[in-house]
Amino acid sequence: MYQEHDHVLRVIDFKKTEHNTIFVKFTGFDAVFGKDLEGEVKFVAGMPFGDLIHPQRSSLSSECRQFVREMLLNKYNAGEFN
Repeated sequence: MYQEHDHVLRVIDFKKTEHNTIFVKFTGFDAVFGKDLEGEVKFVAGMPFGDLIHPQRSSLSSECRQFVREMLLNKYNAGEFN
């Protein structure tokens, strides 16, 4: 579990496909909006994609969206989803 300014991110599961796409499921907490979150992102060529981290489509606060994106990228770059 990772926290910053009371935002929380918990990786629940991940799966790597034969096409080198990695799907990551997670839960957490958006401290700005005071609500739980649940979502999934996919990593393609090292970049994360998903509505929860998309600037125009996310239902998260901008601070939490950035926190989730950065934490997932850090974990990806550290090889935790291999």
